[in-house]
Amino acid sequence: MSQTIFESAYICFALLGFLMTSQCTAYSQESAPNSVPPNIVLVMADDQGWGQTGYNGHPILKTPHLDEMAANGLRFERFYAAAPVCSPTRASVLTGRTNQRTGVESHGYALRLQEKTLATALSNAGYQTGHFGKWHLNGLRGPGVPISAKDSHHPGVFGFDTWLSVTNFFDRNPILSRNGNFEEFKGDSSEIIVDEALKFISQQALLKRPSFTVIWFGTPHSPFMAAPEDARPFAHLDRNSQDQHGELVAMDRSIGTLRKSIKQLGIAEQTIIWFTSDNGGLPKITPETVGGLRGFKGSLYEGGLRVPAVIEWPSHISPRVTSYPTVSMDIFPTLAEIIKLPASSMLNTNDGLSLKKLFDTEITTREKPIPFDCLGNQAVIDNDWKLIRLGRNENKKPKFELYNLKQDPHEKLNLFDANEAEANRMLGLLTGFDSSIQRSIDGEDYPEGKVNDGNPQPRFWNTVDLYQPFIEQWKSRPEYSTWLKKRQNTKQKKQTP
Repeated sequence: MSQTIFESAYICFALLGFLMTSQCTAYSQESAPNSVPPNIVLVMADDQGWGQTGYNGHPILKTPHLDEMAANGLRFERFYAAAPVCSPTRASVLTGRTNQRTGVESHGYALRLQEKTLATALSNAGYQTGHFGKWHLNGLRGPGVPISAKDSHHPGVFGFDTWLSVTNFFDRNPILSRNGNFEEFKGDSSEIIVDEALKFISQQALLKRPSFTVIWFGTPHSPFMAAPEDARPFAHLDRNSQDQHGELVAMDRSIGTLRKSIKQLGIAEQTIIWFTSDNGGLPKITPETVGGLRGFKGSLYEGGLRVPAVIEWPSHISPRVTSYPTVSMDIFPTLAEIIKLPASSMLNTNDGLSLKKLFDTEITTREKPIPFDCLGNQAVIDNDWKLIRLGRNENKKPKFELYNLKQDPHEKLNLFDANEAEANRMLGLLTGFDSSIQRSIDGEDYPEGKVNDGNPQPRFWNTVDLYQPFIEQWKSRPEYSTWLKKRQNTKQKKQTP
């Protein structure tokens, strides 16, 4: 079914329902009382770099819908993913805590069952909650597969009433899991999950219930599988670059569908849409993905951490660009203040802060430093200053780098030796952070005072009993075939004496 038909179907259904109940305007700004809680939509790209938007000056990629969203909302110039890889950042969004506190050390780690999540808090506050797309918080690695209802860490366990989800990255014509039931879809993955999310949003609007919707794309993560018409404008580039840019074209189009449909439902004024990416851009893509910043995905330099981000809430946010440093850990405390969630909704030890005041006034100084701890390296950002510790887990002396991001946004001049006073101050912040993180790793943040059993270690899904019945029928699918062959070859080599 085409995108246009999908869009028309659920919009007509919702509007017909409004007419039948004579409450078509119940969600318009004019008739909605101030006490009506806003709908919330969190949107996250997978591996989209800071430079991969039109509004950030990409030389060939056009993102008209993201550009329009940025022109109508609060655009963040310095928004950071909590980590330079995906699972840790996703954990930070749901908890307001840096990833190491939550058990999500790196990609493919499971979120601890003892964590308090944003979805659970909003569900307790009367929201209907839905997750659509990539999950990657259940400890499974490898190309995304539909999540089993028997999975101990599926989205429903963490507060989502409904979910259409996949373990990891996913591409065209995906297999997704609807609350544990596997379904095959045809078309671009971004457009599919936005279509499905809009059905959920429309249904809740019809029933006059506030909704919390998480849309986590699989785009533009490799392997790159764009529709020919979306890749065609980039025919002069190498094949991977063509398809990666083509995937972003479709993702941007789906964001346009999302925004347009929410307006047509009459709920745009009372809907928060927050867009960002899970980590910095990928290397070996032409033109480069990070807008001239240093480093890529996997790195604690700006190119690995700084990501595009926009929040749109027409009734409360006037168009503006801010250079205030923000991070994905700020999402939970910001929404908690807006919704007036009880303090008990979050664990006491958290790393984000509310950005609500930033909606209508510029703030010059961030009071809370931003910590990072992933892939054996650490960093801390305190407004203009950034300290990086490389090689924390190696059996040799770690390397320290200090940068003034205002004067040196490309991190070319290491000031660690030249500015002893600032280096010592930042080292103090990092040392305090390190100690606090260790207490969280030991489970001291939880009421039990320890980490409970029941959280699986990272493993590949083809080794899990739940997926053995499907491997034979999936091995010819393009998203799995090459990977499964490599895994089989690796297994055979290990077994060879």
